[in-house]
Amino acid sequence: NDNHKAAGTMFLPGNNQKEKEAEKRRHYDRVEALVNEQIPNDIRADAQITVTEVQCGDPQCAPIDTSIVVMFSSGGRGMLGLPMESKDVNLEELKEVFPPDDILRAWHRGEDPDWPGLDDETMPQLRFEIGTLVECRIGPTDWAPGKVAQLWYREPGWPQGSWAPYKIRLDDGRDIFAPGDLDQIIRRRVDPSNNPAA
Repeated sequence: NDNHKAAGTMFLPGNNQKEKEAEKRRHYDRVEALVNEQIPNDIRADAQITVTEVQCGDPQCAPIDTSIVVMFSSGGRGMLGLPMESKDVNLEELKEVFPPDDILRAWHRGEDPDWPGLDDETMPQLRFEIGTLVECRIGPTDWAPGKVAQLWYREPGWPQGSWAPYKIRLDDGRDIFAPGDLDQIIRRRVDPSNNPAA
């Protein structure tokens, strides 16, 4: 009977959970290494990089974003996000959303630069207006239809100066945010129920 118990412990859900957590940690470490390589050599040693996955509170919710926070001992920091699980992040995707060296150096000095800038004079022009019918990327190859609900969206608890260009109300009623204004993340769609008015 003791032998039976010992053999059974190999298949306990707790062990499987530990394996999943270890695998996720490996993906986080890989993304951290990719981020580290993008930081200029002279400030790299002072950078602390935190990678996490963020998912909505709805257990049925598929979208998982990878959140990356770069912090320096000066207190300066910034955040970027990718609309995919950490295991799917690659260098090309990272470079699409990565801040330029001058922004990284400002964070290193403890400054809080507008990146990419939210004041009216320097605010980048977004491609879509509120109400535009769009498709949002919710994984490496999956897209979900929705409508732009808000521009320049911020979640409570995000670092100062961090924002998402769009909050999207998906057709199934869930709200997600698009961490960048790029075709790889959010694109216009044609609604078959009415002529392309969006």
